[in-house]
Amino acid sequence: MMTRTEILTYLRRIGIPDIQPPTLAYLNQLHKAHVAAIPWQTIDIVAGRPAPFNLHESIRLMLGHRSGYCFHLNGAFSVLLRSLGFRVHWHRAGVQPMGQEPRINSFHLGLTVTLTDEHEQEQRYIVDVGLGDMPYEPLPLRYGTYEQLPFRYQVEPSGVAPGGWRLVHDPHASYVGVDVDPEELESLEEFKPKHEFYSTSPESPWIKLLIVRNRHATGSNELRGCMWRKRENDQIETVELRTKSQWLEVLGDVFQEHLVAYSKLERDELWKRVWDYHEEWKRAISV
Repeated sequence: MMTRTEILTYLRRIGIPDIQPPTLAYLNQLHKAHVAAIPWQTIDIVAGRPAPFNLHESIRLMLGHRSGYCFHLNGAFSVLLRSLGFRVHWHRAGVQPMGQEPRINSFHLGLTVTLTDEHEQEQRYIVDVGLGDMPYEPLPLRYGTYEQLPFRYQVEPSGVAPGGWRLVHDPHASYVGVDVDPEELESLEEFKPKHEFYSTSPESPWIKLLIVRNRHATGSNELRGCMWRKRENDQIETVELRTKSQWLEVLGDVFQEHLVAYSKLERDELWKRVWDYHEEWKRAISV
């Protein structure tokens, strides 16, 4: 659990002014603030400086104005919620990329929260601040279609986990959906080898691909290398960032990612690496 000082520091980071009772309204407020203020990113992996994955380290990243990817973000958020009195559950999950099959492979950490409603009935909610452009607010763990403009999501039974559920992403999104196992885990140990693969393996999809994502009330942003894709309501615009100053400005102003752990020299080196990968990608798609 976090100390009161740590909780207040975390809340200030995401723009929440105070501690409130663990209600659905407060959960919604926390979730929206988190996905808007703290991006999903592979910056540290591309830079060759991946952060370790454990709950203490994940919280330290958030308190230090840094970010991470799913394990760090959902790990830290789960501890914040528990420290605020919410009943949080960890689950094995798997993201389905475009053109691939559904899977549950523990390459994603799923979260749910159980709340008691005004009729003293327990209600379960899907919570996920670790995917970048997934729901802006928690979704009820009830099968159906949910609109959080400009996106539409579906919750349905999982075809790969008996008793599990599947969160289907909007058709215009960067991946198809997420399947979640219903078992509630007591520890996060099984995710650590997955983190090691993502962070250090030459086979990892993130080793040479910088991605930063966030979600906001009317859309989302994604920076993929040097290509910034903005979705605002029904409008989608893609901008190529061709200079280091442009790139750093978008990172800071749009994603609130100020590279606080990087010196000026390290930022220069990171930009050069990302631009080289970007040029390599452009050559590949022009063949």
